[in-house]
Amino acid sequence: MKVLVAEDNFANREIISETLRAVGYEAIIVTEGTAAIEAVQKHSPDLVILDVNMPGMDGFEVCAAIKKNPLTTQIPVIMLTAQTDIKSRVRGLGLGADDYIAKPFSPKELLARIDARLRIKAETDTLREQRQALRRIFERFVAPEIVNALMHNPESAQLGGAIREITVLFADLEGFTSLSEHTQPTTLLNVLNAYHGLVIQKIKLYGGTVDKLLGDGVMAIYNAPIELSDHPKRAVVSAVDIHRSLPAFYDTLAPEFHLKINFGIHTGFAIVGNVGTHDVMDYTAVGDTVNLASRLQAMSHGNVITISESTYERVKEWVHARYNGPQDIRGRESKVNTYQVIDATGLSTLEL
Repeated sequence: MKVLVAEDNFANREIISETLRAVGYEAIIVTEGTAAIEAVQKHSPDLVILDVNMPGMDGFEVCAAIKKNPLTTQIPVIMLTAQTDIKSRVRGLGLGADDYIAKPFSPKELLARIDARLRIKAETDTLREQRQALRRIFERFVAPEIVNALMHNPESAQLGGAIREITVLFADLEGFTSLSEHTQPTTLLNVLNAYHGLVIQKIKLYGGTVDKLLGDGVMAIYNAPIELSDHPKRAVVSAVDIHRSLPAFYDTLAPEFHLKINFGIHTGFAIVGNVGTHDVMDYTAVGDTVNLASRLQAMSHGNVITISESTYERVKEWVHARYNGPQDIRGRESKVNTYQVIDATGLSTLEL
């Protein structure tokens, strides 16, 4: 562990450095503020001890510079000041100092405070690393703004859900099952991952949440957990943009791996939230809205985007679509009006 000591008083420097070295800390000694800033940047110490009164930059200025720099802001700073100097303590704490040691000080107290601050730093570093790991995992499936919202409100990750309007998108690769019969597993997996990469990237681009991967299919929801007033449009534009990207995407694959992608999209109310147990939970949507979107995808063939009437009514001014008429949907008693999306306008003007 490296401890930077910025102290212009010779006697105090000797006491602090000897105390640190006696217990195995590496002491980096400087005598004025500018040198302290340079030493922080050069050595990246685990903790800094600053005297308030130093030539050049004083301890307050050095502390402020350390805490304002994103690369050094997490380094604990302990300041040295006279025992009766209350104003200095308050000012230093306001600038980000983590602790104070009053002069004259006890070497035992100095070590105790250093050990305490380093323990806190280790715990904080661990929590920060865990948060960053969770963020990296979550950002594979949802847009960064959704991750930010959930990280700022961890209480939202509780079992249970709420009824809200969403748009559900199902995407599926046509012909993948037959392709898997005569393709090496590793090659097949690489192809599948490439298609998933394309689909997921577009879903996240337009604010959707990747709910789950279903073999060669993807389920995504829009308007949860982040509210999006134009969620039907975002879902349809996601599908259209994926289709527009296919020609260039096909150039990266052998001809036998040029597969069509079919979509089913429906807008309606569903229960959205965390389903499962306290140990294992899945953020998802359940209900008839999800089922109908899945059925619309299943009836689509040949690079088709099929949307329900409820979705069409919300996007008809932006899309070119053909009315399919009432369709029989497996598992439903009444027929459902569906539309086939041919193209959409406003991809470049969609406000994200």
